[in-house]
Amino acid sequence: MLPRGRPRALGAAALLLLLFLIGFFLFGGDLDCERSQQGGEWWGGGVAGSLPYSLTPRVPPDGRPRPRGAAALDGDLPAGYGGHNSSDCDPPRPRPRPPKCELLQVAIVCAGHNSSRDIITLVKSMLFYRKNPLHLHLVTDAVARNILETLFHTWMVPAVWVSFYNADELKPQVSWIPNKHYSGLYGLMKLVLPGVLPPDLVRVIVLDTDVTFASNIAELWALFAYFSDKQVIGLVENQSDWYFGNLWRNHRPWPALGRGFNTGVILLRLDRLRQAGWEQMWKMTATRELLTLPATSLADQDIFNAVIKEHPWLVQPLPCVWNVQLSDHTLAERCYSEASDLKVIHWNSPKKLRVKNKHVESFRNLYLTFLEYDGNLLRRELFGCPCPLPPGAKQLQRALARLDEEDACFEFRQQQLTVHRVHITFLPHKPPPSQPHDVTLVAQLSMDRLQMLEALCRHWPGPMSLALYLTDAEAQQFLRFVETSAVLSARQDVAYHVVYREGPFYPINQLRNVALAQALTPYVFLSDIDFLPAYSLYDYLRASIKQLELDGGRKAALVVPAFETLHYRFSFPTSKAELLALLDAGSLHTFRYHEWPRGHAPTDYAHWREAQEPYRVQWAADYEPYVVVPRDCPRYDSRFVGFGWNKVAHIMELDAQEYELLVLPEAFIIHLPHAPSLDISRFRSSPTYRDCLQALKDEFHQDLSRSYGAAALKYLTALQQPRGPV
Repeated sequence: MLPRGRPRALGAAALLLLLFLIGFFLFGGDLDCERSQQGGEWWGGGVAGSLPYSLTPRVPPDGRPRPRGAAALDGDLPAGYGGHNSSDCDPPRPRPRPPKCELLQVAIVCAGHNSSRDIITLVKSMLFYRKNPLHLHLVTDAVARNILETLFHTWMVPAVWVSFYNADELKPQVSWIPNKHYSGLYGLMKLVLPGVLPPDLVRVIVLDTDVTFASNIAELWALFAYFSDKQVIGLVENQSDWYFGNLWRNHRPWPALGRGFNTGVILLRLDRLRQAGWEQMWKMTATRELLTLPATSLADQDIFNAVIKEHPWLVQPLPCVWNVQLSDHTLAERCYSEASDLKVIHWNSPKKLRVKNKHVESFRNLYLTFLEYDGNLLRRELFGCPCPLPPGAKQLQRALARLDEEDACFEFRQQQLTVHRVHITFLPHKPPPSQPHDVTLVAQLSMDRLQMLEALCRHWPGPMSLALYLTDAEAQQFLRFVETSAVLSARQDVAYHVVYREGPFYPINQLRNVALAQALTPYVFLSDIDFLPAYSLYDYLRASIKQLELDGGRKAALVVPAFETLHYRFSFPTSKAELLALLDAGSLHTFRYHEWPRGHAPTDYAHWREAQEPYRVQWAADYEPYVVVPRDCPRYDSRFVGFGWNKVAHIMELDAQEYELLVLPEAFIIHLPHAPSLDISRFRSSPTYRDCLQALKDEFHQDLSRSYGAAALKYLTALQQPRGPV
């Protein structure tokens, strides 16, 4: 849902203040040549066509001074290259103005689960400062595309378009190049972008996923104005001695022009690259260099530099502030110790935030600000520019406008219309091999139930699909929680899907639907996070599905009887016989027998005690068992948020679609005690809450009658029963 209201404005203002303070301490300083005598803004620079902030020292490493304007390092630098320290004050040039409302084109290569998380932080930093519409061109593998398509569809950011390109189809174009870089084949794919992006696309900014913006990206786009007629590539000088080949014994880098260039931030004139025969150019260069070099060490960067070494007029050097590189051997301090403000931070080391740098804490704080920033606040429209809304946003705004804010149930109806950002498979996930009777446990949870995950993993060895309702900051806490847990980090068959918090109520059925939609097995066990299944339940369910021949088209919901303990510590039963003994001893009870027995009474626990075979039970009002059903079962009704009737409505719809309810005689789950949720406290204390829930029940039944006609008449009794918890 598009943000509105004073709390969001205050949150944005607080972040602006925080970023100002970070910028003051991190980027404070001045450049002697930054401003003219009239006080206007200028680029410092060398000869016409050059840009400032090169790291090239005035006296080269060989100790031989060279005349001003000559190449300061080995290798022929292009005419106009700023090969001098930025303290050299040459006549200033006006700063180019960022284009007003121009659509900016940005290309990024992204593959896998971790890279998909990185790109979100990058995009947040771009959106925070941007004043222009953006078109993102994402070259992705299947995993990243699945994640990012869902995320951007649910993020609903105005004036942002996203196009996807299949990275797997591009692999044959670069797979012949040996590459030692940790990015693998994907680290070479920027080379083929001129042939992949639309032929009518003239200019594009190309970014690595590990960069963070500290400025408006339109200022970077404006640097295209400095390109000469022949220049096709804009790059920042490499901020290390890598290409000098003296970092260790037998260090043999690829050829480069002077210190070389870093390709974490690139400006490409695609039209000129195509006209110049870029594909043939880089392939010939790479083929020739690979005759004497075993592989690339820095992926595409090595090949870009080798081409520039041979054709130096192709490159337009960019100010160092647009790619401050924090690698292990970085010399970036030469840049940020003199620059008045930094524009892009680049974590170009496998260690990322753990890179060794005496100023890394300040840079890390900037990154963490965006990592944990509430992405909902970035759903703002652009001021002063045409701002087309994303698909579905206009209808959503109309629906919200029709709501009556004086309605006592306004918050319920508003929550029902909320579109939550969804980041599926937030952590690396390897689905198990497809099996005809396999079952995925489906559940949802919030931050206060994280402690249940380890126990659940010990009890359920099969695949799980879990939806977590978290803030952006809590998502990072969850990530660290999993990484430090030996139990959780060892499980690759558990898919975690983050649904980002928005609104006053817990959207329980929306969460269930997210987890259910991402299950990959033919069957799903619809459970809740505060239940532990019997140790043998996973194997038993698969055997029962096969025995009952459910894969033959039989429409059935397998009921797993639910029990509860009021003790925080107890010995979990390993069999039905042990459970019955605990039940008789009073250590266990049938679930909610003392609060709401109607919810599970139709399971017929007396029959279950003696049962040896599955038995059929009839639907009854307020019945809400935990069931195993086919993956394509009806979805949960998302109008029910918070506490009350969320499972009841789902079981009612299963019955309306003529699912058999079959109770399994050896299956059981046990509910563990915990503090009451906020929503159940509201239900118990607020008559308005209960009245609104009743209104939602009435509306649900009307919709059920419209969908199923006369078959839905029997459900009228469900709304005529005395009110109570469900």
